[in-house]
Amino acid sequence: MNHFYVWRFSRIKRWALVAILAFFTAGFLWFESNGVFSVFSKNEAVALTKGSSKEPNIALTFNISWGEEKVHDILKQLEEHQVQATFFVSGEWAEKHPDILKKISESKHEVGMLGYRYKSYLDQEIGQVRKDLQYAKEVFGKLGYKDLELVRAPHGHFNDEIIKLAEDMGHKVIHWNINPHDWQNPGTQKIVDHVMSETSNGDIILLHASDSVKQTAESLNTILPGLKNKGFTFVTVSEIINQAHAESKIVE
Repeated sequence: MNHFYVWRFSRIKRWALVAILAFFTAGFLWFESNGVFSVFSKNEAVALTKGSSKEPNIALTFNISWGEEKVHDILKQLEEHQVQATFFVSGEWAEKHPDILKKISESKHEVGMLGYRYKSYLDQEIGQVRKDLQYAKEVFGKLGYKDLELVRAPHGHFNDEIIKLAEDMGHKVIHWNINPHDWQNPGTQKIVDHVMSETSNGDIILLHASDSVKQTAESLNTILPGLKNKGFTFVTVSEIINQAHAESKIVE
């Protein structure tokens, strides 16, 4: 037997419910009207996850924390299709592969930090996170990359305390809103289909350049011209931020 439950509200309760729903709806619409999407709380430090929806600009980003083979195929695809991307690199990887990091930078791609050691910040005390970020800054500074502003949390794991810490240290935390999980190697066509069908104005796309990815470079051969043909323009994350023309707000 099917059972149906009906909630009966007094007039006062009904008006209270309507007022609460209206409040949250207005808050969401006010946030979206800024054209910038971010995560976590009002009037506090924020993590950018999407740029302005008013312009057809998109940011292609790559995380890299180990390996030295697949990144070259990816750089080749970016060069062939004249696409500028943003690479988030761990300090530990940068120490081991300064020549590859130099190649990324000289190819006019933007460089951001992925901390020093690729370990979830949520598994560490906040003091350990501070030390990891500080050591990463020192490592990149010694390699000639001083004052890197953009930071991405390892595994994309963070909370408001971590975002506040990063911002206090002079960084902007960058997340993403398009993730085809290319590191799982689900198949070239699945990666292509996900990115091509889901991407819209202002999106930040997450891909990887570590040696775990077997299909990403091949996917780019279709994704890069395909998104251009749809009218999108590839820009760096910093350009996404600059073009937003609004202060990021946080979604709770």
